[in-house]
Amino acid sequence: METLTANPLIKAFIILFLVSASIATGDAPFIIAHKKASLTRLKSGAERVSVSIDIYNQGFSTAYDVSLVDDSWPQDMFDIVSGNTSKSWERLDAGGVLSHSFELEAKRQGMFSGASAVITYRVPTKTSLQEAYSTSIMPLDILAERPPEQKLVWAKRLLAQYGNQISVVSIVVLFIYLIATPSKSSAAKASKKKR
Repeated sequence: METLTANPLIKAFIILFLVSASIATGDAPFIIAHKKASLTRLKSGAERVSVSIDIYNQGFSTAYDVSLVDDSWPQDMFDIVSGNTSKSWERLDAGGVLSHSFELEAKRQGMFSGASAVITYRVPTKTSLQEAYSTSIMPLDILAERPPEQKLVWAKRLLAQYGNQISVVSIVVLFIYLIATPSKSSAAKASKKKR
């Protein structure tokens, strides 16, 4: 356990879990949102950013009029290819999950660090809208110079994905081969016995 808690990221998740568990003990929704972004280089040289945001209700009651807005993508750097940067839902039940995704195309090269998305929701026992924030994304190196792909990339991927199975099958085949083929010394003894 000591090595697990030595990692600062694991410590942060443990603290987040404990805080969310203590806050979520009341009879109210408790919203946690996780924002992810990934880059995809197209053959044309353009680069697309796929963004997905998952919203979790870790509380014990339903959140109503849930609204997501992610305005952290400047129009001078990105064009929206599919989806929208905002979305609304009627409700998010306790223990429920809502997901939203959209895709952008980068217009220019550079580092980009997106801010958190804003989630607003209504709680029946309160008059004002409640607000929650998603996690922010790691910095993206948009349209960065990448080394050309090496030959045999498929072999590396195959080995990375199925390396353990390939080595076990190879050992079994080698063992069967060694058992099934007679050695030279036993073949020589057998030929002497025939004389």
